[in-house]
Amino acid sequence: MINCGGVSACFNEGIVTYSNTAKMKYVDVKEATLQSVGAVSYQTAREMAEGVRKCSGADIGLSTTGIAGPDGGTPEKPVGLVYIGIATEAKTDVYELHLKGSRRTIREKTVKNILFQLYKLFK
Repeated sequence: MINCGGVSACFNEGIVTYSNTAKMKYVDVKEATLQSVGAVSYQTAREMAEGVRKCSGADIGLSTTGIAGPDGGTPEKPVGLVYIGIATEAKTDVYELHLKGSRRTIREKTVKNILFQLYKLFK
């Protein structure tokens, strides 16, 4: 949800893709990527950011994929593991985060991290 007046001047659309099927259908994540490294991975975040940029025609594609909890974590991919992707015409950057806190806190920290990376991109 966007809670900012005037945001339509720069925010065209958003896509929520919780399922692997949706990731493949809407943002062009490869089935092979999901099978080999899973939905919560550097590669998936990269493909999601590039895919949403391409599919929407946007200048910048953003993606987040992670485990916000309270369940779903494993020793290899614990609760709080999040990847954020930022795709531009020139490059795609992916950041790996290890966040602590409640589900809400992890989600809020994820948003703050991606906004900070965008700020640095345009600074």
